[in-house]
Amino acid sequence: MDDTLPLSDQIDGAPHPRETHRLFGQSIAETEFLDAFNSKRFHHGWLITGPKGVGKATLAWRIAKFLLSQPIEDGPSLFGDPPSPTTLAADPENPVVRRIMAGSEGRLCVIRRAYDEKRKRFKSVIAVEDVRKLKNFFALSAADGGRRVVIVDAADDMNVNAANALLKVLEEPPEKTTILLISHQPSRLLPTIRSRCRTLRLSPLGQSDVHAAIAQAGFATETDETVALAALSAGSAGEAIRLSQMNGPAMYRGILGLLSQAPRINRQEAIKFADSFAGKGASDEFEVFIVMLDLLLTRLAKMGATGQAPSLIVAQEEVDVFRALCAYPQYALRWAEVHQETLSRLRHGRAVNLDPVALILDTVFKLESCAVSA
Repeated sequence: MDDTLPLSDQIDGAPHPRETHRLFGQSIAETEFLDAFNSKRFHHGWLITGPKGVGKATLAWRIAKFLLSQPIEDGPSLFGDPPSPTTLAADPENPVVRRIMAGSEGRLCVIRRAYDEKRKRFKSVIAVEDVRKLKNFFALSAADGGRRVVIVDAADDMNVNAANALLKVLEEPPEKTTILLISHQPSRLLPTIRSRCRTLRLSPLGQSDVHAAIAQAGFATETDETVALAALSAGSAGEAIRLSQMNGPAMYRGILGLLSQAPRINRQEAIKFADSFAGKGASDEFEVFIVMLDLLLTRLAKMGATGQAPSLIVAQEEVDVFRALCAYPQYALRWAEVHQETLSRLRHGRAVNLDPVALILDTVFKLESCAVSA
């Protein structure tokens, strides 16, 4: 493994899932896998599903360490059956685990989008050539007769030919092989692939689990910031880490501050806010603005339609601002329409490199106009 190249299954700036020692908030899925392992009716294919950033890759690597460090039972023992394992946690000093951490375990194969060194970016799909590498992997790893594990992250990235090649492996899996497919959108997979796998569904994380997960990844935050990240990430630790790196909560509060002035937004403040996106280095900030505006308008329209305040708030004034902007359920439809219009225009403008300052200023005034009409 070339440690100098980026990996498509790793959040920039965060530890790789193989380095994540604890999995938070997914004890039900862990127990389900352990029960299947201990029942001796163990399935060869597992589809690990759920929203992005809730621990699917961490669980897959946790399972790989567990399986590859478990002894193979070749028959009845004079000393009786060993006790059934009660946890997926593997000893970090186990030689197999140490090899996995070093990327040198020959009985583990990871399929993911490759990095194009010439273009300096990840390839858009997992290609059939990536899946066909399994043939050599199975041939080389068969010598010791032990377990083998394949991780596909993410299975959604496979093109049609790659999916068909993997389907053949699932139809006739090599002996003692476990295939772990990580999928954010299982509906995108071939029905025949889904039918040959047992599904482990992971759920969004609660606030305390998001806090614990981002702290484990090395992103220490204050309590208020943790609540904001949990609210904006919809229970995804991965998204919370990304938003933390992008300073998302501060951007969200900035947009909210402008909207709190509606229906008469201070022109000088609006211009000052938009001007902060000027310059060549502002493209990342512009992307953060789009993401945060998307979340804010979604939360605003949802509260207007349901009358229910968000369970987690990003800023103390958020609920009051939302109530003022969307006092009646019928206003929610108008905000939803403006949401769609403004986001579509911003994304198009970003794609064709329009001036972000002008785009953001125009967006602020459209939101002001919506507040007036509402």
